[in-house]
Amino acid sequence: MSEDRICVGAIGGAYGVRGELRIKSFCAVAEDIETYSPLTSEDQGQTFHLALIRPIKNGFVARIAEVATKEAADALKGVQLFASRDQLPSLPDDEYYHTDLIGLDVLDTGGTMLGRVKNVLDHGAGDLLEVQRPSSSETVLLPFTLAAVPTVDLGAGRIVADPPDGLF
Repeated sequence: MSEDRICVGAIGGAYGVRGELRIKSFCAVAEDIETYSPLTSEDQGQTFHLALIRPIKNGFVARIAEVATKEAADALKGVQLFASRDQLPSLPDDEYYHTDLIGLDVLDTGGTMLGRVKNVLDHGAGDLLEVQRPSSSETVLLPFTLAAVPTVDLGAGRIVADPPDGLF
């Protein structure tokens, strides 16, 4: 995937029988997904002109100009929606797009390699970094807080962590 595109949402499948879709937004302000239209699929093979109709539990009902039937909407279930990075707002110094954190090396404050960020998880109470241990399939969930992760250096491709005792 190209570094200049960011996943901003996903299609949850058809909503009703007229080609409307369920959309889940990954944007900080959920409604903003509409302003980044047109969106593309991960492989950039499909383009979607998105219009939100109304909010529903865990997302929105939306229309996509290119989708006219329930069958076409169902066929798109699970498709991730990407926006060009230059369409998105600049972030303050202490905020990061999840895609920028994935793949970063995680070192402790003494410089020992703890692992690499495999995923960023958000369960509502705050983000967690899923860190894959070196030479292992084991992962550890590191709270993405200022106390546990005092330094994120995107330029150097690393995170300095001060994990709670016993986590690693």
